[in-house]
Amino acid sequence: MASTLELTPRASARGVGSNADTIVYDYTAAGAAFARATRPDYFGWIEHVRAAAGCTRPIRLAGQLLTVDPATGRVVEQRHTDGMPDAVIYTACGNRRATVCPSCAHTYQRDAYQLLRAGLVGGKGVPDTVTQHPAVFPTFTAPSFGPVHVRAVRKHTCRDRKRCDCRPDPCHARRADDPTAGHCPHGRPAVCWARHEPGDAALGQPLCLDCYDHDHQVVWNLFSGELWHRTKQAAERHLAKLARRRGIPRVQVATASGNLRTVPPVRLSHGKAAEFQARGAVHFHALVRLDGVDPTDPAAVVPPPAAFTVDDLVDALRHAAAQVAFTTPAHPDRPTGWQIAWGEQLDIRPIALTGQGEVTDSMVAGYLAKYATKSTEVTGHRSTRLTADTIADHADPDGDHTARLIDACWRLGRPTGTPVPLPQRPRDPRPRPGFVPRWECPDCGTHTRYAACPVCVAQRQAALDTESTKPTNANPYARLRRWAHMLGFGGHFLTKARRYSVTFQLLRDTRRAHRQHEDQEHAHPAADGQLVNDDTTLIVGTLTFAGVGWHTTGDALLANTAAAMARERQATGREELAHELGSTPAGTVPAAA
Repeated sequence: MASTLELTPRASARGVGSNADTIVYDYTAAGAAFARATRPDYFGWIEHVRAAAGCTRPIRLAGQLLTVDPATGRVVEQRHTDGMPDAVIYTACGNRRATVCPSCAHTYQRDAYQLLRAGLVGGKGVPDTVTQHPAVFPTFTAPSFGPVHVRAVRKHTCRDRKRCDCRPDPCHARRADDPTAGHCPHGRPAVCWARHEPGDAALGQPLCLDCYDHDHQVVWNLFSGELWHRTKQAAERHLAKLARRRGIPRVQVATASGNLRTVPPVRLSHGKAAEFQARGAVHFHALVRLDGVDPTDPAAVVPPPAAFTVDDLVDALRHAAAQVAFTTPAHPDRPTGWQIAWGEQLDIRPIALTGQGEVTDSMVAGYLAKYATKSTEVTGHRSTRLTADTIADHADPDGDHTARLIDACWRLGRPTGTPVPLPQRPRDPRPRPGFVPRWECPDCGTHTRYAACPVCVAQRQAALDTESTKPTNANPYARLRRWAHMLGFGGHFLTKARRYSVTFQLLRDTRRAHRQHEDQEHAHPAADGQLVNDDTTLIVGTLTFAGVGWHTTGDALLANTAAAMARERQATGREELAHELGSTPAGTVPAAA
């Protein structure tokens, strides 16, 4: 029968492959599930795999767990995975992509929602005073790299944009006397009179593949993170100038070294999500919040001066988006580099923190959390990292739009420099062995009888020891090959400023602590009858990688079904509780258009 294990075993620390201890059944997944369910230890197995029950490809770990008393160092309890069901511990893969593992992506999405919303309304360690801060929801798009098929609707009359049934305008309509009408230099029509439906496969595809600038698009994706960084800096400089014109003084804060430095009275904190368009270019949705600066505690989140409003924040972002632009370094294929700037479409909307309005905190947090679990699926391309052995399966200079983008990444990311042969590289002269007449080093003044000054040699060796062992790559386009499967974009899909909100690690630790104390007392007897307190003991594990995936598809069917039923019961309970309280269910990610 089919299995979720890999066909090719991976080497592991224990010397076994990822499909070691595989149980093969000669019947269907339902038969394997029935065989597992009829075992006496079935309910123990279900409880054992509960932490990773909904995962598509869980990680299997094998080894020993020791419960140690930190005060005395005494081993209170000792357990080995050989005595557990399947002789392994299952842990969820934690993948954020919904197409890879829907269960782990759902957990990541809910964590992202809580993290982003806490930065707007407070809670989870963020002060409630953030509701007094001006906040906006901007969307930055990429420029045009050539005409593509689009679905343009001038005025929406539908209630749900995801199921829009409005009549669109023609894709690319042109008048007969328009110079751009007719055919492109490659003989293809430069107009499109079709009214595309939402699921049309032509959306995002260029009208002419040969006219489209695929090289510029993948380079823009590569440098889009730097463009956002410069845009945020430009917006903060604009706000600092505005504060100076209004007579608001700068603030003196103490650095980590104890020195004093003056900083502007306002700064920006953001949470940002990247989204791929159908044409393969990324654009950014962000939650930008305006904060003040506390002279006594620079890390504190305080409201900005009362003179700043939401309009000032909108003006600063519009000014930065219009002014920031730079040229990439020279490339052999384009010595002048590529221009990196934002597109003409810039949408900035104020966020209503009262729960009423066009754009609310729950809506934008759910919107960004939804896109944090997506990747290049909208372009039709789904692959892992590409190598020299697999690039031919996806890249084609004469293929479709996505194949040409991947080919541009691989071609532009090639090594551009010629390494100097080893015999031609400069070498330091080696001193003769033995002693020489006494001499004085002209660099440090040391008197020595060695052929080389020992003081200078020691200083040089110390400098070499502090250098990075990874060689610096002078080619800024080398990352295009590493991120060819992402069409050149190598950034994180969800990022935030350090002061915007809490971290994912804090949310995971809180959830782990809750699950450890759920349905059990704080103190429980160990194997020897002694009480073990989870709050005062330390669990030390020596676990090694034992494989990926469930042993059989029957195990996967049972585990995933049990997890789905548990999630359904929890969702029903939250909805019933919310119905009694007359509010939105806790932990629910609102659907955004």
